[in-house]
Amino acid sequence: MTNQTTTARPPVRQQNTPKASAWSLTGSGWLARIAKDPSTPIAVALIVSCIVMSLLSSKFFTAANVTNIVTQSAIVGIAAVGATFVIITSGIDLAVGSTIALSGMIGATLVHNGVDGLLGVLIIVVVASLIGAFNGFSITVLGLAPFIVTLAVLGMGRGLTLQLSQGQSVYGLPPSLTWIGSGSLVGLQLPAILTVLVFVIGHLTLTRTTLGHQIFAVGGNREAARLSGIKDNRILFIVYTIAGLCAGLSSLILVGRLGSATPTAGAGVELQVIAAVVIGGASLFGGKGSMLGTFIGVLLIGVINNGLTLLNVSPFWVQFMQGAIIFIAVLLDAINSRRLNRK
Repeated sequence: MTNQTTTARPPVRQQNTPKASAWSLTGSGWLARIAKDPSTPIAVALIVSCIVMSLLSSKFFTAANVTNIVTQSAIVGIAAVGATFVIITSGIDLAVGSTIALSGMIGATLVHNGVDGLLGVLIIVVVASLIGAFNGFSITVLGLAPFIVTLAVLGMGRGLTLQLSQGQSVYGLPPSLTWIGSGSLVGLQLPAILTVLVFVIGHLTLTRTTLGHQIFAVGGNREAARLSGIKDNRILFIVYTIAGLCAGLSSLILVGRLGSATPTAGAGVELQVIAAVVIGGASLFGGKGSMLGTFIGVLLIGVINNGLTLLNVSPFWVQFMQGAIIFIAVLLDAINSRRLNRK
């Protein structure tokens, strides 16, 4: 019997890999995560815009003007929350402005004719939600393209608003209807509070709920989502109804701020809403977007509009810049999509 001799091996020394510094731009440090976040370039653009506007105008960083920016951004911001859901599903909603105008005019007219103001608040939100539900029904059940449906609703909504009002504004509205757009709570403007609340709810819905995950799945690949058991038509119907609901909340703020309902209310809002969502990193091809990015995009649009107004720039140039911003954002998104497809 042969004795087997076992040679003791020296213990293997474990090489300690240096941990990535939290300040490192590479690895998993928090600074690296911030640098890779798609919202970071927009946030930098917002900061730079604020600095430039404050240097060009001494009135920009006053408390009154900052409050004005936040209040003005509330109308676009809340509508942009609904548009973010829509665009993530690779859809589009061109009827935001007409929804704001029509729902506000119906609610204000009924209140002016004796309906209770608080009931008028509910009517505005319900009417806007029904318009969104009609968009969703036309897209999912009738099989129509989102662009065509919302473009048609844009025209129908404007026409109904003008017919209902006979081209006249409705004044003399009670505080029970206008308090949301003109009131304050603990020293803060209610429109600002409502905007933050809606964005927080939108963010939690997208990131923490099954509905949010299904919205991203439908936007990323609708056919694959359907095959995996997701009811894509149901998701789209819900998304467009949410967009209508958000437009109704924006209408409440606009009616409250003006103290009246005007037939031209919300004109051009759809342009600013789409610009804010696309600037915020959402892809028109679907499957990508975030509420944080949209929020920063809304503030950036608000800062640019306000700053150019303070500098006495023609409003026509302001509208031109909004269109240019959308063009650049869509162009960059298309370039990035082609690059990813090549890879």
